[in-house]
Amino acid sequence: MTPQDMLDVAVAEARKGLSEGGIPIGAALFGADGVLLGSGHNRRVQNDDPSVHGETDAFRAAGRQRNYRSTIMVTTLSPCWYCSGLVRQFNIGAVVIGEARTFSGGHDWLAENGVSITLLDDERCVQMMTDFIGAYPELWAEDIGE
Repeated sequence: MTPQDMLDVAVAEARKGLSEGGIPIGAALFGADGVLLGSGHNRRVQNDDPSVHGETDAFRAAGRQRNYRSTIMVTTLSPCWYCSGLVRQFNIGAVVIGEARTFSGGHDWLAENGVSITLLDDERCVQMMTDFIGAYPELWAEDIGE
């Protein structure tokens, strides 16, 4: 699978979250061989749980792995500090990011600490977040801790 193919899974998750009335951030965890281990989306609103970000949902859906170094976390948006911490805590080796224009989280820090970062600057992801932030600025501010 290409990074773009992997991102397609995360985009589908983000759209699902938006259709549920949530924040449109999707993620997926893949093995080095391109096998999907788990996918998910931000469920802060749906579950009334501030800890269910797209990356954490995908991570939980993947279940226990013996080692995460060869896994690839794919996310529609630059991971926040919370999700960047998850990547570092479990030594996830690579992160593919849909976009970082609407929000730039900890991906530079991850790169500085040896995580391979691929920033795709995908227009679908930019537009989805731009539309959401414009329509729901207070909910977005809550999600990013402002």
